[in-house]
Amino acid sequence: MSEADRIAKNSEWGLKVLKDMVSIPTVNPPGEKYGDFAKLSKEVLEYLGFEVSVFEVPRDYVERYYPDYSQYPRYIVLAKYGTGKPVLQFNGHYDVVPPGSGWSKNPFELIIEGGRLYGRGSSDMKGGIAAFIAAAKTLVESVGKVRGTLELALVPDEEIGGETGTGYLVREIGSRPDYVVIAEPSSSGTIWIGHKGALWVLVEVYGRQAHGSTPWLGVNAFEYMVKVASRLIDEYIPQLESRRSAYEYDDPRGARPTAMIGGEVRGGAKVNVVPGFYSFSIDRRITPEERVEEVEGEIRDLIERVSKEFKEVKIEVKVTNRLPPALTDPSSDFVRTAREVAKEVLGFEPRTTVCLGGLDMRYYTQEGIQTITYGPGLLGLAHIADEYLPIEEFEKMVKIYYLLMKKYLE
Repeated sequence: MSEADRIAKNSEWGLKVLKDMVSIPTVNPPGEKYGDFAKLSKEVLEYLGFEVSVFEVPRDYVERYYPDYSQYPRYIVLAKYGTGKPVLQFNGHYDVVPPGSGWSKNPFELIIEGGRLYGRGSSDMKGGIAAFIAAAKTLVESVGKVRGTLELALVPDEEIGGETGTGYLVREIGSRPDYVVIAEPSSSGTIWIGHKGALWVLVEVYGRQAHGSTPWLGVNAFEYMVKVASRLIDEYIPQLESRRSAYEYDDPRGARPTAMIGGEVRGGAKVNVVPGFYSFSIDRRITPEERVEEVEGEIRDLIERVSKEFKEVKIEVKVTNRLPPALTDPSSDFVRTAREVAKEVLGFEPRTTVCLGGLDMRYYTQEGIQTITYGPGLLGLAHIADEYLPIEEFEKMVKIYYLLMKKYLE
């Protein structure tokens, strides 16, 4: 059998695997049916000849990060083929967001229609998992004994931050591959070499509650919250608009750091009560050139200056999430090799951009591991009703993954 025929045959086989995976509603939150998915994937990977380990994330570890979901068990599936260096790992998260409303098809049944694969997770990102498993099958059949180790890591909880998925894999299990491909749906024409970080902050304003008929007896926390927010809008956001990252982004406007104010606003008791408390959120997105600690310092310094002007109220800053940015040097050997391999299939080299949202890349890049995010799909299809994956995208990525595996392991 020719190499091309084998790839085509295993792509068809991969679609059957994807159908089985989509049928398991691994909805997160809260984290349902993870055990069923781990059982299925273990059976598939052992059938291919991989040595498979299934790790259950300790409940107290889950409690630390996601206490609302700690009663739902979390599993990491780590499969290995071969031994020694180099270690090339493919990573995929198997949790999916809730289906929501507006579907014209059963979200948990893979439907093939008009060259598309419909189903929740078909694009984000069980399609990527099935693609690298199909590529691995082709490698095992074509090459047999490999030089080094191929690892396939199937993880939960990327959709809620990844601490109990890839975070646990890297920090606690101690996964240290030389190279990582995360199969998120970047599209075959785009390799994400990094992602923006985020700092989430709550600014809390404490005044003094009073009856609405005698507002002079109180201190209106809402009024002071508006003043603080205005200072951020007038002083801080213009500073960010003058900065620009040196890397390419999917949307050129994403090259700037941003601060989105007011995603959450809390406070007030009743229409006739002077509010004694109000708070608002800041969602600060961080470019790879910035550091989370420095960004936090900028915000704290500004709020501290404002607090000295408004002594009638107490203003506090609480950080609710710190997500560092990630970056792999676009001139690195791994990125260059991935682009060259992709060109063999696509006829052109894919773009290398920084993803605007957060990914699991940061867990690897913080350890100095060369990591790219590259997988089948189309931007904007994740999380929507009637989510789908073009079959052509799936087939292209099976070929690209196989050639990348061959490049490092043959």
